[in-house]
Amino acid sequence: MENISISQIINADFKINQNSPILKPFHGSFVVADPSLLTPENSHDGKWHMFFHTTFGIFHFDSFDGINFRKVQKITGRAMRPNINRIDGRYYLFFERTRPLFFNALNVVNAVKWKSEIYVTESSDLFDWTDPKPAVTNTRDFENSERGMSISNPFLLRENGINRLYYSCGLTFIKDCGFCEPTHISYAESKNINCGYVSAEKPLISPDKNNPYLNLCSGCLKVYKLRDGYIGIQNGLYEKNGKSHSAIILLTSKDGLKFDFCKMLVEPAMDGEKDWMKQFVYASHLVKYKNTLRLYFNARNTSNMIKGRECIGFAEAEI
Repeated sequence: MENISISQIINADFKINQNSPILKPFHGSFVVADPSLLTPENSHDGKWHMFFHTTFGIFHFDSFDGINFRKVQKITGRAMRPNINRIDGRYYLFFERTRPLFFNALNVVNAVKWKSEIYVTESSDLFDWTDPKPAVTNTRDFENSERGMSISNPFLLRENGINRLYYSCGLTFIKDCGFCEPTHISYAESKNINCGYVSAEKPLISPDKNNPYLNLCSGCLKVYKLRDGYIGIQNGLYEKNGKSHSAIILLTSKDGLKFDFCKMLVEPAMDGEKDWMKQFVYASHLVKYKNTLRLYFNARNTSNMIKGRECIGFAEAEI
């Protein structure tokens, strides 16, 4: 991504790929969500690799074309929102570690408080993984809320010997959905990849009632270093016409810490006759493949807890 300019991203015309959604809920889960990918150029076997979560944990699928994926393995339960990285030939998978599923279900009805932190596991072959260990734990008051403590949505950016993990934190209850979404976005830094992270004293991004795309809560943020600066791709949660929504927006930054709104990338809408992204488009991962940018994301058709389903698809643009 570092050979791409900010203007190229701004001018990119993202269109939903006609094969979307490329992955739908399976095995009793209502969701497949938060895709994180390795392109063929960045994997040891020349395949696409996607990591994502369902209700029951984090899964690893692979593909020859980045469209048709097959299951490789379930990596771990009690886990969601993965972020995969290949560094010096070794793979590092960061994720949100939760309590067991039973306690997560009780949190939906506010019977117990949520608790989650960021863990990391490592592999040399994407198959055998080390025991997960904590990477970012609860050290700041703004990570806590009435509904519990949440540190989630890790995304790693490495620069000048420093590892920076962007993450979401806090919990905001979204009434029409019946569940919580992240309140703030912050970051932690370390000289080591898998330990020693110290969190910033204040969030980078917080809800803003005057922001049409951020008037409920902050969602998540993915940050990329480009040739002439940084971009952030964020999905904020917002209220419009009495309903909650989520959209994917493009931010720009000179330092990777202070961001300015640039443009809308993907809004919730009907995809032709398909309603899979009608009300929410969520967490994304931007990758470059040959002369094309692919923005993988998950989306939800409705806020209704019973009818709602989350699927994974992607938008693409030539550069």
